[in-house]
Formats: sequence, structure tokens, C-alpha cells
Amino acid sequence: MAKKGKGNRVQVILECTEHKDSGKPGTSRYITTKNKKNTPDRMERKKYNPILKKVTVHREIK
Repeated sequence: MAKKGKGNRVQVILECTEHKDSGKPGTSRYITTKNKKNTPDRMERKKYNPILKKVTVHREIK
């Protein structure tokens, strides 16, 4: 049987770094999970930004 209780996985929000500088309205955000035990630092991923129509760097916020 699986172990019950609090896990090490937490939800994080990734926000586009280039979108604020572009001056276009709206934001590009993604919600994902990470293992806080294995990845204690802030996440940084390349994701598609539908407003800018290109792949940009998204960083963890909060």
C-alpha cells in the first residue's frame, strides 16, 4: 500500500520573463509541480508564449 501523508511535491507558477518587457497586455503563466526536496531552487523552463508566439524562458514566481 502506498505511503500516506504530506509529499514533497508542491505546485509552482511559472511566468514569462520576456512578456513584461514587450509591452503587450496579458501574461503568460503555467502551473506545474516540482519536488521541493530534489529541486529547492527556483525553476526555470522554456515554454511557449501564445501572446508573443514564440518559446521564451519562464521562471518560478512566489
